[in-house]
Amino acid sequence: MGKGKLAKFAKLDAMPHVVQPSKDEILNGLPLRGAWKRDFFKSDRPLVVELGCGHGEYTIALARLEPDKNYLGIDIKGARMCKGAEEAQNSGLKQVGFLRTRIEWIEHAFAPGEIDELWITFPDPQIKYQRTKHRMVNPTFLEQYQRLLRPGGLLHLKTDSEFLHGYLLGILSVQGHEVLESCHDVYLQLQSEPQHAAFACQTYYERIFLKKGKLITYLRFRFK
Repeated sequence: MGKGKLAKFAKLDAMPHVVQPSKDEILNGLPLRGAWKRDFFKSDRPLVVELGCGHGEYTIALARLEPDKNYLGIDIKGARMCKGAEEAQNSGLKQVGFLRTRIEWIEHAFAPGEIDELWITFPDPQIKYQRTKHRMVNPTFLEQYQRLLRPGGLLHLKTDSEFLHGYLLGILSVQGHEVLESCHDVYLQLQSEPQHAAFACQTYYERIFLKKGKLITYLRFRFK
């Protein structure tokens, strides 16, 4: 591991708004499980979690757009996360935190019904059939999300992948979940709503996709 990454991990360790459990710590049940609002944020505001947050751009942007909620970005890449963690600290965003762990382990980090909203922004679509199990919106992951979301809680998917958008829509239709918004081009269909959360920010990857002329899709739904 390079010195740069080690330095960033050390920075994260020193930040009270960042949690970096070891594999054993997370798999044995994180002490914060079921107590994120009370013990970490010290606020009963709704908990919004971004899965695969990368540099934390969207987590930060959502916190600025709707500051009356708690925001937690999750990613396994600590070196990337350091950027968002530093920005939250430097900007005094007390309602923003970060958790470094694998998405597959989130049920060890949260209690059933603990999360109010989930965001997934620009995940790898894993188009090849043999990669289906790695898609962040496959049926297995969706079952986990449903358990962790409170009844009526929301899940948002923002992606450049028409394939992934359609794949999720198909699952939701078969399973009978409630689709609240489905946009195949947010910049066309939501242009009259500039304050919409789909426009909270343009991430690094979104800017790349837009330059390539790709459409940005958005989907918001709740489980039945």
